[in-house]
Amino acid sequence: MLQKRFHTYLNTYTDAATLAFYRVAFGLMMFFSVVRFAMNGWIDKFYIKPGFHFTYYGFEWVKPIGIYTYLVFIICGISALMVVAGYRYRLGIVLFFLSFTYIELMDKTTYLNHYYFISVVSFVLIFLPANVFFSADAKRDPAIFSNTVPRYTTDILKVLLAIVYFYAGLAKLNSDWLVDAMPLKIWLTGNTHLPIIGPLLGREWVAYAFSYIGAIYDLAIVFLLINRRTRLFAFALVVIFHLLTRILFPIGVFPYVMIISSLVFFSPQFHRKVLAFLLKLITFGKKKLLPPVETTVSPVRRQFRSNGIAYFLAFFLIIQLVLPFRYLLYPSELFWTEEGFRFSWRVMLMEKAGYIQFKVSDSITGKTVYVNNRDYLTAFQEKQMSFQPDFILEYAHFLNDLYARKGMADPKVYAESYVALNGRLSTLYINPDVNLAKEDESFAHKTWILPFNDTITGF
Repeated sequence: MLQKRFHTYLNTYTDAATLAFYRVAFGLMMFFSVVRFAMNGWIDKFYIKPGFHFTYYGFEWVKPIGIYTYLVFIICGISALMVVAGYRYRLGIVLFFLSFTYIELMDKTTYLNHYYFISVVSFVLIFLPANVFFSADAKRDPAIFSNTVPRYTTDILKVLLAIVYFYAGLAKLNSDWLVDAMPLKIWLTGNTHLPIIGPLLGREWVAYAFSYIGAIYDLAIVFLLINRRTRLFAFALVVIFHLLTRILFPIGVFPYVMIISSLVFFSPQFHRKVLAFLLKLITFGKKKLLPPVETTVSPVRRQFRSNGIAYFLAFFLIIQLVLPFRYLLYPSELFWTEEGFRFSWRVMLMEKAGYIQFKVSDSITGKTVYVNNRDYLTAFQEKQMSFQPDFILEYAHFLNDLYARKGMADPKVYAESYVALNGRLSTLYINPDVNLAKEDESFAHKTWILPFNDTITGF
């Protein structure tokens, strides 16, 4: 019975305008994001000037390529425009996914949840027929034009957005967030200078209100967007919520990505009106309606393609649903060790600060050198490294190799590290007696992280 329902679902079609709208909206957001990144000088600041880059485990080979790093961003921007226009769409979205993900992997110091979301969405878009409607490809080759697409091709975008929201809501159901209003109790006091709302932000009850509202919003917003009767109200909440977070917190383009992406829940009629408006702009008012051309693609051929791709995307969705729970495989407190923290939609849950001093010793002479981190890291890199274990280990290995080249015999690298989490007192973080140069990076639990002397309950 379940298999029959799934088969029926796979052969259900919907208006192609929704997928075309999302393609255009996504491409435009990505193009302006790349332009914004370049105009702020961040390509040079984050990827070219630093002499050392923190890499992701398994992707150590992905590094900036000097001045040619600009070329990666140029490819990313041009491919985003190809996606907008639907011009050689498949090539454009593949180039965008590869270039954007390469940028994301070059240095994990710049990791943000919405970067991962963009990589996930762009990967999925590779397999969707987003160019069969309102595209240069469909204009050049009418054989690929279609007014309809399989329903799953739009539903999967809604599910991906739902995962971000709902998992972010689940992550907020912990004692720090709900019982202690942390870290909002710390962050909001830093915005008391703002006009109108500023004086309120220093009050404790406001921090608790924001904490509970944030959790409820994340858990409920998708259900409100799905329901036609509550959709407009829900979108108003989306706009208010994300504009407020944009004012209060430095989280880049994430609020705008979520606002625009939430429009995918609107009706195809709405998407057709938006595309018709864009068509009118592009043609300087000469065209006001989208031509109702019938598809010439064989239903049999389309069904074969749809089902094969659908099963692959279903498997991909399962991965996205399970991956955020990998933290359960580790024995220690997630916020403390951060093992399984990334790629799990845990958005703005921690205020974590650290201090770390490395010393490198010669195994034969015993000569010891204390390292000035600013000799090798930017201020931002040092800040991020000071409280993230995988950063600390990678930097320790860098120091081991560096001092070996300087003539030290089998250098030993030790770290004296103190970390404060969500308003708690700073405590010793790394076992200072462990030679980090002999510890290998892996997915296994890092036993050299000292135990967390408190309890955080919840997800």
